[in-house]
Amino acid sequence: MPEAGERPLSLAWIGHSTVFIETDGVRLLTDPLLRPRVAHLRRVTEPPEDTIQVDAILVSHVHHDHLDMRSLDRVRSPRVVVPTGARRLLERRGFDDVIELGVGEEASIGPVTVVGTHADHDARRLPFSAPIPSLGYLIRGTARVYFAGDTEIFGAMRELAPGLDVALLPVWGWGPKLGPGHLDPHGAAEALRLLRPRVAIPIHWGTYRRLGMTSKPMALREPAAQFARYAAELAPEVEVRILAPGERLDVPPC
Repeated sequence: MPEAGERPLSLAWIGHSTVFIETDGVRLLTDPLLRPRVAHLRRVTEPPEDTIQVDAILVSHVHHDHLDMRSLDRVRSPRVVVPTGARRLLERRGFDDVIELGVGEEASIGPVTVVGTHADHDARRLPFSAPIPSLGYLIRGTARVYFAGDTEIFGAMRELAPGLDVALLPVWGWGPKLGPGHLDPHGAAEALRLLRPRVAIPIHWGTYRRLGMTSKPMALREPAAQFARYAAELAPEVEVRILAPGERLDVPPC
């Protein structure tokens, strides 16, 4: 077995923005979305069947495809980390260990530190409700992982996470086009030039589709393929790994 500090970082993309991250013995899950149907969205890949057990859930923002209460009920976790202003939504659901973070604030999950980072994304639980800030998260331990949540590119990405091992970057969504506050394949590749990770994994693509949209696998895979092509041009030093839902990747230390 590898010694402490030499253990690989292990990640599995579950689909959409849901990523299982294990580092230094700590298990985290981002933005759980595990259902075959969410309002007008239909999942085009098989959802996980088993309950997922982790040490903490990281929720980036309050949109229903990132904070899905019924999916949270399928995750065994003692703790949920959310942006400032979102705690009451979780407490009403019966979660009693909820940590709110703002940009630059930290929470310790065992030996791992989770830091709230800026995200340029307007988020409201309901169309006319007050906005609740969005976050990305920097996970710091033996390895460093950046989970962007939903965001546009912003200049401060350059100083966000020196020595970054993995960047989990959204490259699309679930509809035929993207609104403000999102990264498309080219924008995500541009973000790599600022973040400079060793490895980039595209997320937020090819898992859910809006009713009436194509379900053809090639069309659903195209955003990730475009991201890989742009990344090869704009950030050729970054290794891009496109994962299938449920696929695991072990990232060894430098």
